[in-house]
Amino acid sequence: MEAESEPYVRLATLRTLHRVVADLNAARSLAGTLQAVVEGAVHGLGFDAAAVSLVRPDGDLVVAAVWELEESAMGGPSVLLGQVGSRESWDRLLGVSDHWGTLRFLPYDRGWAVASDIPRWIGDGPMPVYANDWHPADGLLAPMYSAGGDLLGVLSVDRPRSGKRPGAWTREALEMFSLQASIAIGNARLRAEMQRALARLEKEQQALRASEESFRQAFEYAPSGMAITELHGAGRGQLTRVNDALCRLLGRPRAVLRQQSFADLVHPEDRALLERTSAESGRAELRLSRRDGGYQWVCLRNSIVADAAEGPSFLLTHVEDIEERKRHELQLAHRASHDALTGLPNSAELKARLARRLCPEPQAVGAVAGPGEGAYPQPYAGYPADSYSAHAAYDGLEGADPYAGPVHGYGVPDGGPPPAFGPAYGEHVHAVVPADHGEGGEVWSGPFRSGGAVPVDKGLAVIFCDLDGFKSINDRFGHNAGDAVLVEVARRLSQAVRDGDTVARLGGDEFVVLADGIGREEAKDLAHRLRNAIIPPMRIDGRGMRVGVSLGIGWAGCGMSIEEVLHTADERMYDEKRARGGAVRGARGERSHRRAG
Repeated sequence: MEAESEPYVRLATLRTLHRVVADLNAARSLAGTLQAVVEGAVHGLGFDAAAVSLVRPDGDLVVAAVWELEESAMGGPSVLLGQVGSRESWDRLLGVSDHWGTLRFLPYDRGWAVASDIPRWIGDGPMPVYANDWHPADGLLAPMYSAGGDLLGVLSVDRPRSGKRPGAWTREALEMFSLQASIAIGNARLRAEMQRALARLEKEQQALRASEESFRQAFEYAPSGMAITELHGAGRGQLTRVNDALCRLLGRPRAVLRQQSFADLVHPEDRALLERTSAESGRAELRLSRRDGGYQWVCLRNSIVADAAEGPSFLLTHVEDIEERKRHELQLAHRASHDALTGLPNSAELKARLARRLCPEPQAVGAVAGPGEGAYPQPYAGYPADSYSAHAAYDGLEGADPYAGPVHGYGVPDGGPPPAFGPAYGEHVHAVVPADHGEGGEVWSGPFRSGGAVPVDKGLAVIFCDLDGFKSINDRFGHNAGDAVLVEVARRLSQAVRDGDTVARLGGDEFVVLADGIGREEAKDLAHRLRNAIIPPMRIDGRGMRVGVSLGIGWAGCGMSIEEVLHTADERMYDEKRARGGAVRGARGERSHRRAG
């Protein structure tokens, strides 16, 4: 093989080398490629043994493939296969070896450089006679590098069949072969990595498909409503996907809902709440319109579904039906605030409605000079010195029309008289006792108007109603008949008042009517209607029954307490009862007891 004078030997070697390289490129797996490398080195280059030590991810080298024509006395391929040598030991070994081009030759007398952790075999061949003979402890190594210069592994060959140390031709052939082997190993590794990546991708896609299918089923078959809303672009806020449960809940087909948004469906009174609800983990209880024109109480819960690369993708909204709970809550609230027998607001609700109209500030009114005298309204006793006045209201508004619109936050109707109130708490309008033109002068209030102050003509009337003759009905016919009378009285009172007025049952046979924005004469007319509504006989259990009523008109104004307002109306009712010669209960404690009941 080394007789260079024989060209046919070289030609035969090239042909063999071409064949083994072709075998390298034909291998599809990394393991097959490594096996082709060691078999090619043995069969194509004239060596009896070859091994490939491959660089692992941790940098150390592991014997990944071994091939021998005959097993040595020290053990065959199965002994070396899988053994690991440290990268440090391999670098030291390659560093002290002789450089034969890209090859490394380690003569037997330099065996001290071989660290104990480097796998190797020692053959039992003949000892060298001549200087060029192969020694059983000699080693020939072919480092293999990637295109980037990183070490892929080392091809080790041993026991040349010629018995001689390889000559120039064999070395060159081994260099070419190791270069092709490094390319084949690099390609095999790349294919393996691609196959692993494809396997991971397929696994991820399968998981994604499974996740999408799970989401689809959870979305479509959820027992409560679900909706997906666009977060970006022209379709922002639009429902892009809804499930059957939401369609059933709102009575609307899927195609119609997908053309709308929650803003299109929400009750007008709940629109501000919807706008304040956070997109991320937001929650709101509101009403959505149904196809039949009604509204459905629902609880909306929002979750943002985000893409790891692109950020928030869409909004997932869970729509829960809370109609029954809301109905129950409203029923409980109604029971707490309304009389169980008549259905009218009870004493607590009456006081709550009065409290909403009365603030602790005194009325900004007082008895002052009449129109034309240029007097300003005077503060009520105890009212703060810097309280509302004509000066304060229009200070710094030179040339302003005091009747054209709101001034300093006080609402003034366009073209109308200023309201009869002083300082306001937010949008609160002070309740003021209207002027009594027939009793000792007038009461004036409000901003200064050229020509004089403005009289207060309307206020909040509190009409106290106490039934006459009710106790005798209870004593004679029983409590069931008495209850029926109370229910009928409540119905008649409710029909006699104006829209927006409050009829409440204070307790026992006592009722109270609140009428806001009413003048003194109108209040008297209202009391007359109430009396006429109650007086006609009632048909209860086949019997004709009749009760009378005593009425007292009081007035509520800011600065007054609720007890003071009710007590005033109560006293005036008693004044009327005494004036008409009615029977007056002597024990006030009995009346307090009936109210508590």
